[in-house]
Amino acid sequence: MADSPENRGWIRRLWSWIWTPAVAFSSGFLILAGFLAGILFWGGFHWTLELTNTEEFCVSCHTMETNLGEYRETIHYNNHSGVRAICSDCHVPHEWNHKIKAKIMAVKDVYHELAGTISTPEKYEAHRLSMASAVWKKMKASDSRECRNCHNFDYMDFTLQETRAASEHQRAIDNNMTCIDCHQGIAHSLPPDYLQTYQEVTEALNAETRPTHQQLAENGEAIRSYLTSGAD
Repeated sequence: MADSPENRGWIRRLWSWIWTPAVAFSSGFLILAGFLAGILFWGGFHWTLELTNTEEFCVSCHTMETNLGEYRETIHYNNHSGVRAICSDCHVPHEWNHKIKAKIMAVKDVYHELAGTISTPEKYEAHRLSMASAVWKKMKASDSRECRNCHNFDYMDFTLQETRAASEHQRAIDNNMTCIDCHQGIAHSLPPDYLQTYQEVTEALNAETRPTHQQLAENGEAIRSYLTSGAD
């Protein structure tokens, strides 16, 4: 049985062996061995992480064939500059903490691949709007963080852009807009009636971040208290 006395005794012996001070090796050897083991572990972990960022890995699942075909028809795949953005450039943050969170959240993609949630063109189209909405919500919440890995208003020379593009980018700056507000469908086909759903996503996020009347009242009371105490 799994919880037999023999198994419990083996676990105790292993636990004791791990924490018993070593007598056959010097402290220097143990420190060096631990240091080298740490390097090997970190190198292996980092190599595996980067492997999952490759385009080959991202499109290795059957359900990604539709995504791949759509992406290959966009400017992110072929363009005059010869600079190509692959899947991870748009879907994986560069910052370590956000990257690890994205990798953990990607486990759901493995589940849906095994479950066959979008395994046919019909299923894919049925879920296209919900998948797009999830990406829009994430990008709105992060201020299009992954777009800014390559594009940034601070580095744009509007005099080199077409008049309409320069005007729209200036409007985005003036109105505190984010990339995804104008560039939905830049890499994948858009579902029908997507604008209404995008508006709903935007309104829902605004409602979550907008201060309530109670919060505003509490903030006002705190400010009044601070000013009163300062006057004393």
